[in-house]
Amino acid sequence: MRGLRASAAVLTLVIATLTVAEPSAPAVAGPGDPEPASLVTLSVPDRAAMERLVASGADLTHRVRPQLDGSVQVDAVVTPSQLTALRALGAALAPQTPPQTRSTPATAVDQIVIERAVWYKSRDGYFLSVEASSSLAQAAALTVTWQGGQAEMVAYVDAGAYLGHQLSTPVPVTALPRWITVTSAGGGKAEARVSTWPDGERPDPTGPGYQKDFVTQYMPPAQLNERIKALHRRYPKLTELITLPYPTNGYRRHAQAQLGTPPAAAVVITSAAYGSEGGNDLAVELVDPGAPGRALQVTVNGKLITVSLATDGSGALTSTAAQVAAAINAMPGIPVRASTYRTDPGAGVMAPAPLTQLSDFLKAPADVARGPATVLALRIGAHRDGSRTGVLAYAQEHAREWVTPLVTIEAAERLLRNHARDTATRRLLERTDIFIVPTVNPDGANYSFYDFAAQRKNMTNHCPPQQADPALRNTWGVDVNRNYAVGSLFDGYFGASANCQSGTYAGPGEHSEPESRNVIWLAQKYRNIRFAMNVHSYGGYFMWPPGAYKLDGRVTLPRPTPQEEAYFLRSARTIEQAIAAERGTVIWPQQTGPVTDVLYSAAGNSADELWYDYGVFGWDFEVGADLWDPQTRTWEGVGFQPPFSEGHEEALEFATGLISLIGVAADYREP
Repeated sequence: MRGLRASAAVLTLVIATLTVAEPSAPAVAGPGDPEPASLVTLSVPDRAAMERLVASGADLTHRVRPQLDGSVQVDAVVTPSQLTALRALGAALAPQTPPQTRSTPATAVDQIVIERAVWYKSRDGYFLSVEASSSLAQAAALTVTWQGGQAEMVAYVDAGAYLGHQLSTPVPVTALPRWITVTSAGGGKAEARVSTWPDGERPDPTGPGYQKDFVTQYMPPAQLNERIKALHRRYPKLTELITLPYPTNGYRRHAQAQLGTPPAAAVVITSAAYGSEGGNDLAVELVDPGAPGRALQVTVNGKLITVSLATDGSGALTSTAAQVAAAINAMPGIPVRASTYRTDPGAGVMAPAPLTQLSDFLKAPADVARGPATVLALRIGAHRDGSRTGVLAYAQEHAREWVTPLVTIEAAERLLRNHARDTATRRLLERTDIFIVPTVNPDGANYSFYDFAAQRKNMTNHCPPQQADPALRNTWGVDVNRNYAVGSLFDGYFGASANCQSGTYAGPGEHSEPESRNVIWLAQKYRNIRFAMNVHSYGGYFMWPPGAYKLDGRVTLPRPTPQEEAYFLRSARTIEQAIAAERGTVIWPQQTGPVTDVLYSAAGNSADELWYDYGVFGWDFEVGADLWDPQTRTWEGVGFQPPFSEGHEEALEFATGLISLIGVAADYREP
C-alpha cells in the first residue's frame, strides 16, 4: 500500500531558456555542432513505458504526471534524435490538453481505504487532494465526490506494483469541503473527514526589523564563492570557510577538430592538452601532395600538423580515414590523438581539408577559470566545535538548476544578518552547526551558464573516442546525484545508466567524481551532521529515503522504521508550513514522501548514502512548484531557469523552508 506518497500533476509549459529548437523541427546544425535540445512534455501509454524511459537513461526532469486514461506525462530534455529514440519506446510529445478518458471500470465489488484527504489554501485559492486504495488495485475506477464537486482518481502503478489511487493534481474547490466520499464502479464506497495540509508546527516568530531578500540575480559559481567569502569576512566570529578536499576537473575540455565528411570519410582530432593549456593553439590540415605514388606522411611544424595524403600511380588520393588516424597516432611526440568517426571503421578515402584550428568550444569569458575548481562550504554557528547538531545544505548537483544555490545564499544571509537583532535567529545559531555548499558542481554550472543551458552533469568526459566527437560534447559528464555508493547502479539498483552519454550516467564507479566525494567527506569529517537538505529543481517536491529500488520485484532500500517515517513526515509538514507562509506555495501532499514512492527510482543518490551509511536525515527539496493558471484552470511548470522574478520568489520561499529545517534540527534530541 502506498501510504503517504506522491506522484505529480500535468505539465504543458515548454521552457524557453532551454529551447533552441523544437525537436520536431530542429534547427540546422553545421558539421561538428551539437543538436539543439528542448525541454518538452512527453506522454507514454502507461507506467511500464515510463520505466523504459528511466531505464534508457533519458534526461527526465522530476515532474511526472499520471493521467486519467492510464498514461503518464513527464518533462524531458531531448534533442531531435533522442526524441526519435524515445518514440521507439512508446513516448510522444504530449498534447496541450491531456486526455481525460479513463479505462473501462471494474465491475466486481471492492473495498476502498481512504489514506489521506486534505485541503489547502495557496495564493491561488483552495484545493483538494485525495489518496485512496482499492482491493481491486489498478483495475478499480474510483471517483471522489464532495459538496459541490467530483473528480476521477488515477491509479498509480510503479514497477508493476499498485501503490494506490490519487487525484492527478489537486483540484480547485470554491467552498471548504468537510467530508469526501470515494466510490468505485464496482460498488465500493468509503467516507473520510477532510483535514488541513500541511498543518505543521509554526516556526518561532521573527522579531521586528528581520531582514531578508538578499538575492538579486542568478549567480555563476565564482559569484557564489565570492558571496560566501564576503559573509565570512563580515562575520568572522560566526563563520569559517571550509575548502573541500577534492578539486573538480575544471571548466575545461580538450580541443578538437573534425575533418572530412562523416561517417565514413571523417577523422576526429583531439589535443592531448586541454584547450586552455595549449590545445586551442593547434591547427591541422590535410593536403594533396599533387604528385603520383606518394606515401601518407604526417609532419609537425610548431603548432601546425600537416597530413600529406597518399596517392596511387595516377595521382588519385588513396588514404582512408582509418589510415590517416593511424598515421597521426603513430607520430612520436605528436600533441594530438586521432580517431575515426564514431563506430565507423573509416574505410572511406579522405579528401583534402583546409587549415582547421582546434577548439575546446567553450564560450565563457576569459575571467572564468578553466582549471580545477575548489568547492567551498560556509560553516555558520556560534559554537562550531562539533557539540551542536549539524545541518548540511548543498545545492546544484545538477548544473542547470540555477535557483538552488540562491536558496542557500539567501538562508546564509538571513542567519548572519539577523543574528544580532532577532532572538529566534540567535537561538538557531546557538543550537546548531550549519554547513552550506552553494554549488557542488561548479564545472557543470559554468557550462550551463555559458555554453549549454540544459547541462545536467559535470564536465568530466569518460566517453571513449567512438562517443567523443565535437557534436556529442553536450552529452558528456557524470550525473553527480547518481555517483554515490548506496543503492547504486553498481549494486543492481534501478534509475541510473552505464552509458556515458546518458543524462543519468552514474560514472565508471561509485564516488568516481570529486563532486560526490566532497559531499561525503563532510559527513565523514563532521559527525555531528544529523540533517541534510539537497536542494534541487523543479516541480515542488519534498522527499526522503529510500530513493532507489531493484526493478525485479521493486525491492527498495530498507524503509525507515514507522517512528523514523513519522519523524520525516512531521518534520516535512513543519518545513512545508514555513515555505507556504512566504507566498502561499504549498507542496502537494502526493509529492511529499520517500523518493521511490513519489517520483521514481534514482540509483546512487546522495540522500540515500547520507541516511544509510551516516545516519543523517537526508531530505530533497525540489523547488519550483507548479503555478495555477486560473484562466486555463491548469497547473503549469516553471522549469529550471524561470525568469528571475519567479526564480527570486522560489529562492525566498525555500530559504524560509531551509531555515525551518535548521529549526527542526535545533529541537532535535538523540533518541
